[in-house]
Amino acid sequence: MTIVSRIASEVHLMLRRPPRQQYAALCYRQRKKQEQVEVLLITSRDTGRWVIPKGWPMEGKKSHAVAEREAFEEAGVKGKVARDPIGHYSYAKGMEGGLKISCKVQVYPLEVKDMLKDFPEKGTRRAEWVSCEEAAARVQEPELKVLFHRFSQMMINGGAITPASGEAR
Repeated sequence: MTIVSRIASEVHLMLRRPPRQQYAALCYRQRKKQEQVEVLLITSRDTGRWVIPKGWPMEGKKSHAVAEREAFEEAGVKGKVARDPIGHYSYAKGMEGGLKISCKVQVYPLEVKDMLKDFPEKGTRRAEWVSCEEAAARVQEPELKVLFHRFSQMMINGGAITPASGEAR
């Protein structure tokens, strides 16, 4: 198979496959001395891009619980995760060998109650608390930019977020 036919074949497969599902946590906190909400951005391990914690479905776990778990593993945060997503975004995930697959990410807000000193991916990523506006400026995915702006407006307007468990875990 020539390189051109291989590339054409991979492009054809990418276009035919439905997007793979992932779940993410939009981690946030309300600072007592500030009126605006802050959100947590982390860097990806491979490219160093600014992202939010996300991962693949886990057998036996509901989607909001997966988002909560990824926030712990990737950013070391614990808190109250909402049961319902606030939206979704799409992106092309780079895989080994250069292939990119289309992913759709459902996003669940998670109110951070605790930041842990020790967690599974400690030392492999950077993390920063920023405003929603700054987060939107840093991330690459256009739909995620929109979600940060929408989340900011929702918080300004006193939008209620229903926690999944009612307790920090």
